[in-house]
Amino acid sequence: MKKKITVIKVGGKIVEESESLQSLLDRFAAIEGHKVLIHGGGRSATRIAGKLGIESRMVDGRRITDAATLEVVTMVYGGLVNKNIVAGLQARGINALGLTGADCNVLRAHKRQATEVDWGFVGDVDSADGAMLAKLIDEGIVPIMAPLTHDGKGNLLNTNADTIASETAKALAPYFDVTLTYCFEHPGVMRRPDDATSLIPLIDSNSYRELLADGTISGGMIPKIDNAFAALAGGVSRVIITKADAIDGQSGTHIIA
Repeated sequence: MKKKITVIKVGGKIVEESESLQSLLDRFAAIEGHKVLIHGGGRSATRIAGKLGIESRMVDGRRITDAATLEVVTMVYGGLVNKNIVAGLQARGINALGLTGADCNVLRAHKRQATEVDWGFVGDVDSADGAMLAKLIDEGIVPIMAPLTHDGKGNLLNTNADTIASETAKALAPYFDVTLTYCFEHPGVMRRPDDATSLIPLIDSNSYRELLADGTISGGMIPKIDNAFAALAGGVSRVIITKADAIDGQSGTHIIA
């Protein structure tokens, strides 16, 4: 029987504010067994880019990453945000290790081709080294993964954190019984974001199509759920979308194949 592992993806807003970060780290540290954390950090990147006089350009919530912006996100994601999380977990007795995709070659990607939008140095994942991650995890290390990959030719690439979470979870599936949990500011997928009682507890492929058609699911939630289904197709046992204070998996929206 495979050992269980929990892969948590948490949005930048949660890890960028001190109070919510400390709460998250307490809850993450309390998760029993093996675990991995993938984080964002977009608001900090935008703030620091602004201080440096670098314009942040977004399309549908995704960051266009020119050379100057790549330097900023590398510093913020791989440095400031990642190391604050690592230090906080070390203080809680968790032997955390901060990683980008370039470290140990765990996530290799290619630069996204320009179409109607030139995304710049944005990467689409080609491969994830689950064997290397499993080796680290079996040694008692907890990977903390920043949303950066590399192309194997010396170039770093800005890569969507939801995608990194899905690809990491799939890569670990041959070695562990994987639960992937996406955390953000709502209790799960909501029919009405301002109504806490409108949580959708279960989404399968049929109901997903219906929710897309009627506009209940839109915007940034679409790639999140697409990544959830991709993870399930890649061998991940369960995917949950929930609030950051419910990462124990007991509530939220469960995505099923």
